[in-house]
Amino acid sequence: MRAHLGGSSRRSLVTARLTLDAAVKGTDAKAASTLSVELFLIADVLDTNIAVRRALTDSSRDAQSKSVFLAELFASKVSTTALGIASEIVAMRWSTPKDLVLVIEQLAIEAEASAANIAGQLDRLEDEIFTASRAIAGSAELRRALTSNAKLAKATLVSQILKGASDSAVKLVSQLVNTWRGRSIESAFADYAHALAARRNRVIALVRVAVPMSTTQQNRLSVALNKQVGQPVRINIEIEPNVIGGVSIKFADELVDGTVSNRLAGAARAAVGSK
Repeated sequence: MRAHLGGSSRRSLVTARLTLDAAVKGTDAKAASTLSVELFLIADVLDTNIAVRRALTDSSRDAQSKSVFLAELFASKVSTTALGIASEIVAMRWSTPKDLVLVIEQLAIEAEASAANIAGQLDRLEDEIFTASRAIAGSAELRRALTSNAKLAKATLVSQILKGASDSAVKLVSQLVNTWRGRSIESAFADYAHALAARRNRVIALVRVAVPMSTTQQNRLSVALNKQVGQPVRINIEIEPNVIGGVSIKFADELVDGTVSNRLAGAARAAVGSK
């Protein structure tokens, strides 16, 4: 999240992302997009109801009672997947009640980014969000219209601004202009762009090798990573002769280092430690 989160909330965001990873793994674009809509709905309700938000972040309440409370609020409105994610999230610790809303919103944006990634349109989505932000921020007339008009009028404007854009872009910008959450236009778009970049980082694998990989090797690695993640993964390859041999793969927050240089360094550390 671009906004500052306290220590407990930062740690909870890391865990919450893992929960989202599991939910979108192996799903299709439609299911991921539906999950995004449902998470936005939950975030919107919590954002407009301080009492509910405080009840769900009250550290004196146990996770089970919070889960039951959530089910009473949302079971008829969202899927079991969205409700399950929300239940896991409210069981976490939060520095302030408002952070809960910010993180659920972040996951909602990332779920739509996953939908775009599955459809092979994540690059396009990021470009479209950037283009829309520039168009709106640079027009005094659009700024006034999108911060004061009713939802129907805003929907018409968004469809005009994003004519020919992807469904994901239209959904995200429509959501953004109807839920500023006290942010300026620039800050709101920056938060959305940050969330899209965060999801991109979870579907990019940085591969370090000593010599170029063959097309067959790249395809084989791509298939293996796609299977592990459950959606398309982009491979960025760096050639670094000092790795000597083997391969190092950095994916999201994980590092799998099978290079010869790393094994030699490990052997050296072991030898020094044994003296």
